[in-house]
Amino acid sequence: MTHILYRLEDVHKSFRLPAGVIQVLVGLNLSIEGGQWVAITGPSGCGKTTLLQLLGGLDKPTSGRIFLDDACLNSLSSAKMTALRRKRIGFVFQSYHLFPELSALENAALPALHWRQDRDAAYAQAKEWLCRFGLEPRLHHRPRELSGGEQQRVAIARSLINNPDVLLADEPTGNLDAVASAEIMKILCDIRSQQQKSLIMVTHDQTLAKRADTLITLKSAK
Repeated sequence: MTHILYRLEDVHKSFRLPAGVIQVLVGLNLSIEGGQWVAITGPSGCGKTTLLQLLGGLDKPTSGRIFLDDACLNSLSSAKMTALRRKRIGFVFQSYHLFPELSALENAALPALHWRQDRDAAYAQAKEWLCRFGLEPRLHHRPRELSGGEQQRVAIARSLINNPDVLLADEPTGNLDAVASAEIMKILCDIRSQQQKSLIMVTHDQTLAKRADTLITLKSAK
């Protein structure tokens, strides 16, 4: 049985710059069902990444309300929002955001270690995900020793280490070639279907977007 995972009510988001106020999202109303693969598309500057950051609680709307289940994200304290992200939301970024001085295993285990999970358990779980993604020979390699596709697999393993039920992915294949992109999308789609997770992904790839369960197309606020 499906349920409404996210609900956005008259959401506005603007940024104040020296040149004036820039309106990015204007009066956005939408609902996202849980357990789906949702693709967010639209022209550059229309607010795709901004919307993803709002859904992840990394930013707050200028006005309007955003609900994750029954929790109104923009009314949560910083501490409660951080705790909610830790328990429920995993992030996958276009540029990987791996620490260059850490190995693949250390990068993947980092969020669990940050939240004081048992060290051995954190590394065991990170190793399990990395091996599942075909990276067993690369566990102790640093990011500069990995291909783009391998770095993204490490980043996905890191996003899953706390077993979130929502994955937010910002152009996860944007820096990859066609072969690596296909591998990453297979991993994400398998995780969504096998682990019963929700996948919300920003993409410019219209062919990829059309494969999603739900397509959200944003328009420029200008």
